[in-house]
Amino acid sequence: MAPFFSCHVIPNLSQLGEFPPVNEALTEPDGLLCLGGDLSTNTLLTAYRLGIFPWYNTGEPILWWSPSERMVLFPDEIHISRSLAKSLKKHRIECHWNRHFDHVIQRCAQIKRKDQGTWIHPEMVAAYQALFAAGHAFCVEVFVDGQEAGGLYGVVTENALCGESMYSVLPNGSKYALIHVCQWIHAHGLKLLDCQLHNPHLENMGARLIPRDQFLAALRS
Repeated sequence: MAPFFSCHVIPNLSQLGEFPPVNEALTEPDGLLCLGGDLSTNTLLTAYRLGIFPWYNTGEPILWWSPSERMVLFPDEIHISRSLAKSLKKHRIECHWNRHFDHVIQRCAQIKRKDQGTWIHPEMVAAYQALFAAGHAFCVEVFVDGQEAGGLYGVVTENALCGESMYSVLPNGSKYALIHVCQWIHAHGLKLLDCQLHNPHLENMGARLIPRDQFLAALRS
């Protein structure tokens, strides 16, 4: 990762209320825009509405990102394989919205990740719990034949849902959650599910990279 002094330093983002223009984000590491500030609800809402998100490991300052290419999933492009379609027909799938946010985010935090570090640390958990309490975050829990199978959580903006993390404790648990979220997005007239960074699992489900400008246009439309 590039040294911190190579990007903007924001000593008190909550009072300034402004991020640098996203076109000033670094190309290496791709998308690093600024550091510092806080994770207050107002700061997070401002960031997500501008196509910016926080992502940093324990012991680092808060790092804010807006990659040159954004991983997104358009609801009508979700890919359901034959085997997944058979599973959907075979099992009783129940999806519940916004029942146990604390449980879902803790589940996501406990997953061992090879390439993304330990970014769902206590400071992040507390920030998104506050965002949920203010009505700007969401979660989905999936049950298969009466057993917990998986889920996801994220942030709500005017034109998109921003997926933060998901988990599975039974086969296909997170896939069922993803399908349900896409159905919800389509039904409510939103544009897309923001997946932020490239992920092979999401790519297999139909997500793709689009240029930053195209993503920002979708957020503003």
